[in-house]
Amino acid sequence: MSYAIPPAGLPSQADDLTGTAVFTEAYAFMPAGVMRDIVTSFIPHWDKSRAWIIARPLSGFAETFSQYIMEVSAGGGSDRPEDNPDAEAVLFVVEGQVELKNSAGTHVLKEGGYAYLPAGQGWTLHNRSDKKATFHWIRKRYEAVDGIPSPEAFVTSDAETAPIAMPDTNGAWATTRFVEPTDLRHDMHFNIVTFQPGGLIPFEETHVMEHGLYVIEGTAEYLLNRDWVSVGPGDFMWLRAFCPQACRATGDGPFRYLLYKDVNRHAKLPW
Repeated sequence: MSYAIPPAGLPSQADDLTGTAVFTEAYAFMPAGVMRDIVTSFIPHWDKSRAWIIARPLSGFAETFSQYIMEVSAGGGSDRPEDNPDAEAVLFVVEGQVELKNSAGTHVLKEGGYAYLPAGQGWTLHNRSDKKATFHWIRKRYEAVDGIPSPEAFVTSDAETAPIAMPDTNGAWATTRFVEPTDLRHDMHFNIVTFQPGGLIPFEETHVMEHGLYVIEGTAEYLLNRDWVSVGPGDFMWLRAFCPQACRATGDGPFRYLLYKDVNRHAKLPW
């Protein structure tokens, strides 16, 4: 498996602007080239670590989640990574390996490793290796439902989870689902979507789910509201609820992206 990571560093003074970053009322597009050292953040109680915060709850931007790309140097990590008892999390490793300790035990997550961490359950994470580790960290306030138990912690991986082909696509479009869609204990999904060369979303998806998409491999043309955007490894897209989207994969290899979406709950009412 191949997983893109931020380029970091700083472009040369001779380099031209990418010219493709855009922030609109319906979507945002952050190309990999803007994820440099100067835009990283430091998180309390994390040692030898930094974060690209690519989505956060904000009026006119992400409303249901935050997404960090965490880079943890050798020997770094945290005994106190999350101070919010209402925050559930998904971790997905894209470079190196980390040691995760939680209610389910001690786990070594390598590239492609996935962990779901329920709200209110403590966990720690450290890089015990001699190389840096990079992982995505999705944070969301868990929405409990009376009569439905909260989900349990679990660990799996991209390699252990078989993609499921979308109907009538002959395998050109598939989704790696780490959580069963009908499991109403979960109020979010963090999946991997894969298109084979020439595969496409053949209609303009327009629906209630908010999306965060991070390209881990390959290239495509992606429809964001009214705009077709060329996307590739390391690019991030945020789509607000009901933003039309479609996709057509380009290039000779698979096009794959990490996909966040909020699911399985009533639409919030303002009173």
